[in-house]
Formats: sequence, C-alpha cells, structure tokens
Amino acid sequence: MTTISTLFLLAGLLLFISVLASTISARLGLPLLLLFLVVGMLAGEDGPGGILFSDFFTANLIGQLALAVILLDGGLRTDTRSFRVALKPAAVLATWGVIGTVGLLGLFATWLLDVDWRLGLLLAAIVGSTDAAAVFALLRNSGVRLNERVKSTLEIESGSNDPMAILLVTVMVEMLLHPERASTASFALLLLKQLGLGLGFGFAGGLILAALLRRLNLAEGLYALLILSGGLLIVGAANLLDGSGLLAVYIAGVIVGNRRSHATEHVLRVMDGIAWLAQAGMFVVLGLLVTPSHVAAYAGEALAMALFLMLVARPLAVAIGLWPFRYTRNEVAFVSWVGLRGAVPVVLAIVPVVMGVPDSQLLFDVAFAVVLLSLLVQGATIPAAARLLKVELPPVDAPHDRREVWVGDEAALPLFEYRVTAGSAAEGRHPDDIAAGYAGIEVRCIAIVRQGCLQQLGPGVRLRPADAVWFIAPEEVAEPLARVFGCAGLDLGRNASFFGEFAVDPSCLAGDLALAYGFALAPDEGGRSLRELLRQRLGRPAVVGDRVSLGGFVLVVREMDGSGAISGVGLKCPLPVPSAAAD
Repeated sequence: MTTISTLFLLAGLLLFISVLASTISARLGLPLLLLFLVVGMLAGEDGPGGILFSDFFTANLIGQLALAVILLDGGLRTDTRSFRVALKPAAVLATWGVIGTVGLLGLFATWLLDVDWRLGLLLAAIVGSTDAAAVFALLRNSGVRLNERVKSTLEIESGSNDPMAILLVTVMVEMLLHPERASTASFALLLLKQLGLGLGFGFAGGLILAALLRRLNLAEGLYALLILSGGLLIVGAANLLDGSGLLAVYIAGVIVGNRRSHATEHVLRVMDGIAWLAQAGMFVVLGLLVTPSHVAAYAGEALAMALFLMLVARPLAVAIGLWPFRYTRNEVAFVSWVGLRGAVPVVLAIVPVVMGVPDSQLLFDVAFAVVLLSLLVQGATIPAAARLLKVELPPVDAPHDRREVWVGDEAALPLFEYRVTAGSAAEGRHPDDIAAGYAGIEVRCIAIVRQGCLQQLGPGVRLRPADAVWFIAPEEVAEPLARVFGCAGLDLGRNASFFGEFAVDPSCLAGDLALAYGFALAPDEGGRSLRELLRQRLGRPAVVGDRVSLGGFVLVVREMDGSGAISGVGLKCPLPVPSAAAD
C-alpha cells in the first residue's frame, strides 16, 4: 500500500509542478511542452529528484496512449474548410516531405556518426516527421494569428505524417534485424495497409461516433468519455490490422468535430483538459526516461544533426514538395522552420530499444537531444519567425467568449460575450441600439453583467467600460459586433499598412479600378472582377492576407466568406516619391 501511495504522490506532484510551471512559460518565452520535459528530467536519475525510471515498455505505452488522445483532440478542432487550401500540399509534405527529409538527414547522420547506413537512416526516420502534439500546442498558444494557408498546412501535415514515419522506422528496424526478409513488395504493402486502413477506420469510426453523439441522451460529462473510448477503440482496431491507428483517430476526430450536434461543446470542453493531461503526462514520463548525462555525451552530434535538419534537410524537402502549389518564399521558409519535433520522435526512438536493435541507446539519446533543441530553438521563435517572414496577420476584433445553446439535435443559438472598452463605439449606448444597426439580421442582447452582477435591461440602461454584454447573433456578425465594442480605431494604422488604405468591392471590375488609379492591366483582365483577377493571378485557393501587385498598387485579400470566396479586398497605394530638395 505504501508503494501505491508513494506512486500517487510522485505522479500528482510531478503533474502539479508541471501545471504550475505553465504560468511562467510565457514570461520565459519557452514552449510549455519543453517545461514538461524539463520537470521530468529534473525528477529523474540525474536530477535532484533522483527517480530511477528505465521502463521503455511502459513509457512507450503511455506515449502511444497520449498521442492518440492528442491527435483525437486536434482532429476535433480542425475545421474541414482548412482542407480547401492545404489538403494537397499537406499530403505531399506528409509523404514526400518525410521521405526527402529522412533521406538527406540519413546520409548526413551516417557520415557524422560513422555508423552503418541503415542505422543512420533509422535515426533520420525517428526524427524525420513533425510532431502533432508540439505543432497543435505551440501554434494554438503562441498568440500569433497566422496566414490560414500556412497554419492549415502545418496542422494537417503533423496530424497525417505519422504513417510514413512509422513505416520508415519499421523498414529500417527490419533491415537491421532481419535483412533476409526485407523486400520492396512487403514494404509497399505495409504502406498501403497503414494508409488505407488508417483512412478507412478513421472515416467509418468518425461517422459512427458522430451519429451516436446526435442520437444518445447522456449526462454531459459522458459525451467526452464516449468519444475518447471510441477513439481508443479505433486506434486499437486499426493497429491490430497493421493500419495506422494515429491517422485513424485523427480522421475520426475531424469528422466528429465537423458534424456538430448538441453534445459537441461538452466534448470539446472536457477533451481540452484531457488533452492537456495527456501532453503533460507524456512529456514528464519521457523526461524521466532520459538520462541527461547520456544525452550530453552526444551533444555535439545532436547539435550538428539538429542544425542540418532545420537548415538543410527539411527546407529542401519542403521547397520541393510545395513548389507545384505556388506558395510564396516566405510561406515556404516558415513551414520549413516550424517543422517541430516533439513526443513522436522520442516514442519512435523507444521502438528500436524494445526490439533489441544494436546501438539503440545511441539512437534514443541523440533523438531526444534533437527534440530538445527543436523545442528550444524552433518552438521559442515561432512569433519572431512569423513577424520576420510576414506570415502573421494583424489581430482582429473577436468576441471575448462564445457559447452555443442547443435547442434541437441540429439547431443551436450562438451566444457571444463582448467587453465594453473605454472610448469604443458601444460606450454610453443601449444594447438594443447596437442590435438595431444590423437590419434584417436577428441580433438580440440577452444580458449585461456589471461588476459581477446581472443588470436589468431597462430602457434607461447605458453601457459602461468593463461591462460584459451577451448577444444572440449569427456567426457572420460576430466580428462586426466586436469592432463596436473594441477600440479598432487604435489599430487602424497597423491594419491599413497591412491591408491597404482603401476597402474596395471584390465584385467591381478591375478595369474600372485601373482607370481610376492609373495602373496597367493585361488585355483580358479589364473585364474581370477583382475577385476573379485575384484568383487568376494567385493560381491557388486564396486566404486572408494574399496580395497581388498591379504596378505600384497592391490588392490584398481582407476577408473570406464561409464558402471560400473572397468577400473583402483592400487596395494598398504606392508611397509618394519625395521631391528633390531645392538648391
């Protein structure tokens, strides 16, 4: 009993410290996942905690379970509209991108470590794929509003590249342990089974779980447990048949998350906490597993491999993979840089140890060091890289909070909370006056909270700074309403420098705009609308922030509607040329 109590005490203490450490991660500019790893390392064999933990099998079990939970949660929060702009390029990066990165890095590792080429390629395969846990966590908590094309590419790639990484690790382990059984046909069959069964189980399981959510009437907390248990069933079933369980659970999450029902909000709220628990627990356990003194012994080799991976191997693979899709050079550079390594490489590095591959401890220690460097260097520089490469969008006014009240299996009332900012257009007005500004659209104020107390919505009430105001309103007016409550005018200069000084109608003819401002167009472009002109010149699905130069002028995509059509265009004028000073 004492042993069990001690185990509970240690597990609770480590998680408690990890959660408290999250409060200082933003101040230190360090990724939260890195702090979880550090807590585990400090509690481990070489740290002040002195806990001896070398059970690779248990660590692998915890890692696989946590990855399934994290990918399920990531899928639940992935909007299928992002597939419009990033599915094909992300699929290329999840296949060719991994192969190209592993090939280049494998050659470098073989030369650097002076090992058998199969061992060098195995090490490269372990660290060759991006990590969904790191990408989802860091992109969504970095405070940076990224270009949708870039963000979606990174998220879809990280959620779907595990089958290729697992296949390459399996292939190299097989070639090291049983070279006589290795064949191209068997590897091709394994890849097809991984992808085919992963997609099949994911789609089928996702549709079943989504249907159950709509039809079952459960206690609120049980909906998330239903999805979680269903996700684990999908992972296990796919893995037993040599499919990719991680791909399957990600696809299932995407389907469930996009087939919204009365239970979806309950699922998302509970799954958020479960996913954080999975990330914290996994990274702490992996930190316990590693021996820092062993990792430090290969610090030079790991640093050289990490630099080659970040500056040569991934950038080349990404540049070749994204070339047909007409990404800008800055977008390619950012996608290359945010090739984050995290738990997946460490979990994959456990496989050779468990399988008894010679020199597998070397692989584990080097892979762990590469992950540390990736989180420390790449993870901590995401905001700076986004600003430097200009893939960051200006912040937008948004509701302070949003909820849904479901009044049927497929019918919901969206609720938005806004906070009154001093000097905003909402200050001193009655909420009904604000709602009346949206003629023909059902917008209604249902509550005002002032200093924590509910206020009566009488005719004489006037909004004050810091009031919390709740509206029932359709999604399309959520941001316009936010601009009324915020001080959008303070950011006008910044937004104008990005989107342009003028907003123009995307349906107006390009020829009319050219005539008004005096820039030249191709003969066949004058009769096109600005929306058509942008689509033609971009040659790819448009996203907010895309721009096209017209002489010294620039057309910028300001807004997109729900169907993926351009609904707002900005015109950026050339800077005036300063006149020469008089003699």
